[in-house]
Amino acid sequence: LANRRPPLRLEATGPWPEGPFDAVVAVNLIHIAPWAVAEALTGGAAGVLRMGGSLVLYGPFKHGGQHTAASNEAFDADLRRRDPSWGIRDADDVVALANSCGLMLERTIAMPANNETLVFRRHD
Repeated sequence: LANRRPPLRLEATGPWPEGPFDAVVAVNLIHIAPWAVAEALTGGAAGVLRMGGSLVLYGPFKHGGQHTAASNEAFDADLRRRDPSWGIRDADDVVALANSCGLMLERTIAMPANNETLVFRRHD
């Protein structure tokens, strides 16, 4: 779009560019990374988003400790075999983490292949 700058690539645990930004989008990240990456992502996003800006997370999530599909359970087991610090995260844990950074869950969108999009909004 003519009224948007191109996206910036960043390392979630590294230095973040100066904001403010309208959105931070992470696709298929927090389940294929240690929990510390989710912490860095939410904290970093909270630090660079303008008030009302969005953190958007896409990927598979558990709910109440339960997988939403047998295929996600198998995928989670495979991830944890590859690296015990990886794995499908529980949406409740992600929401609590985001809330601790001033990011409130605005909506959850069901997506194909047993994935979801979690949309958080920055508030004071």
